[in-house]
Amino acid sequence: MSKGLKIVLTIGLIIVFQGISAQSKLNQSSEFQTEIIDSVYSEVFKEYRKFWVKLPDNYNPNSSVKYPVVYLLDGFSLRENLEEIYDNYWGHYLPHMILIGISNKTNRIRDLTTSQIKMRRGQAMNKETGGAENFTQSIEKELIPYIDNKYPTTAYRTLIGHSYAGLFTVNMLVNHKHLFQNYIAIDPSLDWDDQKLLKEAKEKLSSESYKGKSLYVSLAAEQLHMWDEEITMENIMDDASEFTLFARSIVDFSTFATSQKQSGLNFSWKVYNEDLHGTVPLPTMRDGLIFLFKWYQFKSPQKYNNPETTVEELVKLLEKQEEIYSTHFGYPFPPMIEEMFSGYGYMNLEMGQPEKAFMFFKSNIDYYPNSASAYNSMADYYEAQNDITNALRFVQKAAELSNDEYYKNRIQELKNK
Repeated sequence: MSKGLKIVLTIGLIIVFQGISAQSKLNQSSEFQTEIIDSVYSEVFKEYRKFWVKLPDNYNPNSSVKYPVVYLLDGFSLRENLEEIYDNYWGHYLPHMILIGISNKTNRIRDLTTSQIKMRRGQAMNKETGGAENFTQSIEKELIPYIDNKYPTTAYRTLIGHSYAGLFTVNMLVNHKHLFQNYIAIDPSLDWDDQKLLKEAKEKLSSESYKGKSLYVSLAAEQLHMWDEEITMENIMDDASEFTLFARSIVDFSTFATSQKQSGLNFSWKVYNEDLHGTVPLPTMRDGLIFLFKWYQFKSPQKYNNPETTVEELVKLLEKQEEIYSTHFGYPFPPMIEEMFSGYGYMNLEMGQPEKAFMFFKSNIDYYPNSASAYNSMADYYEAQNDITNALRFVQKAAELSNDEYYKNRIQELKNK
């Protein structure tokens, strides 16, 4: 499915102008790499730390557009999960974002655990532990500055972690909340060190403000007890065995966080009854990202689709959407991604409403002035109005912004008309 068609289907448009498909191909053809394996040297660890980067499909190195960032711990093992969800939900549910996957293959337990222990679950702990603060310093002082310097990022960041990385994620919120706005803790190991972080989190949530922060927590409940199948979510808090401490810790934290309305934390959690610890990351990332960006979901799509809605009403809707986005992100943010501007423009052009089509195409250029495809869409508008002079002018502008042969060929075609 082309990106343009995906957007149109997502927002419920019925009529799709053929130009969307052509434009989508243009958006996807690029001379730059959008998926990168990179590394940064860490003075904290005296070694290179590996990570991957996925830039948005609409990334343009010549554009001034910057993007929110998602940081995924255990990034190489969970990469496909995050990419699958993002690729399916950007547009209506999620903004275009830069995805960062951090490797935790080396010294994983050391870097992700929040305190040193000698025993765990009745057995000696023979691995180094308690290095979360060093890893946090590396992320804050080395990784994030490197990412922000090299890629077009904003300071609106989301952190995702599973298991020990979920423990690390909760610790980031509790003790380093200035680094990220959003957090997803997937089946987090809050039982660690006799629930030490859990106890600290309760104290912080009851006494500090977490306004502007959001956290989503999951619990995989398919196997709550290794030996006793009679243990269920209904009776687990009555059990006192070591085997249920992991799940009980998540329930305890989540119940408490839900009750602390005065903290200002935007919090939600979910029990995944059909999932195991190893399968829960995929559904959690989906539900968690949709929860974290619930405010991003497009308002009043029916009015945009209704042919009776006036241009003036549409402009007011766009202004309101821009206000919502800018308030949440903390910086000016367009009311639509450019694919949606184009999609609505083509729909109205096909429906015989050129005034609306012009508004959407012009807005696209206003918000994305370095997008060759935005100028190409306006050229489609003028060509549909039999105004070849202006159509040629906008295609020439698109060609200036992009070396794509399509624009050069189209210039010649228009000159021949």
